[in-house]
Amino acid sequence: REIDYMNVKNCKCCPRECNTDRIFSRGFCGFENNIYASKAFLHKWEEDCICSGKGAGAVFFTGCNLKCVYCQNYSISSDNFGKAITVNQLADIILRLQDEGASNIDLVTPTHFVYEIIKALDLVKHKLDIPVIYNCGGYELVSVINDLNGYIDIYLPDIKYYDDSFALKYSGVNNYFKFASKALCEMIKQTGKPQFNGNTLKKGTIIRHLVLPNLRKDSIKIMEWISENISSDSFLISLMSQYTPNENVKKNFPELNRLITKMEYYSVVNKAVDLGFKGFM
Repeated sequence: REIDYMNVKNCKCCPRECNTDRIFSRGFCGFENNIYASKAFLHKWEEDCICSGKGAGAVFFTGCNLKCVYCQNYSISSDNFGKAITVNQLADIILRLQDEGASNIDLVTPTHFVYEIIKALDLVKHKLDIPVIYNCGGYELVSVINDLNGYIDIYLPDIKYYDDSFALKYSGVNNYFKFASKALCEMIKQTGKPQFNGNTLKKGTIIRHLVLPNLRKDSIKIMEWISENISSDSFLISLMSQYTPNENVKKNFPELNRLITKMEYYSVVNKAVDLGFKGFM
């Protein structure tokens, strides 16, 4: 199929559609279309079904289209820690990770480099016998997810907020759920029901949600929307409890400057269980 690689010329890689000519200047994400990455390694700390064996073959891309104030990888997403790599170098990294025994290729925060990543996958996809994961913040365009059809085996999106007032305050977007919900449905349409080889996920979608301080009711609304709109056997849920305030939060967002409580976390877990969700809690 035809893919419009010139989406970066008047950038439409994400719902911000900042229309920056990223061939010559930087988009909202802070980057031109050249790939920047901070690290690539065998990663043992994803969900069990995607980091079996020696681990996921994670490639952490520098920058982000969201800029969440509480980001656990703030130095990578907002301080732009990393270095430039070419499409050919990314292709070589992907093959090296496979040779090192990775259970998959885990593309972390890839959205703003998606069309360069597709070029790299064009060079190596026929040489891969492990799945490719698109590990993103959920703020995606359906058109981009359509372009990824056939390249991605496992989608690993966040669904961060239901209420856009929280999305605006903490991630700088006032239309997060509108786009994240549509993209999620397209991801699940592509992958179908989760498929395993033993305990290792080979194809499917895992919906991640990080429970935040004071936002448990918003989390429960997300669980309810998922139940009303998506069949519970077509995805896995991953409810994360590891929220930790970063320095930015400590200075500027006092309402987020604490760990979540057991009550907050288990109220969301109990709702997910009541709704029949399966996954990681």
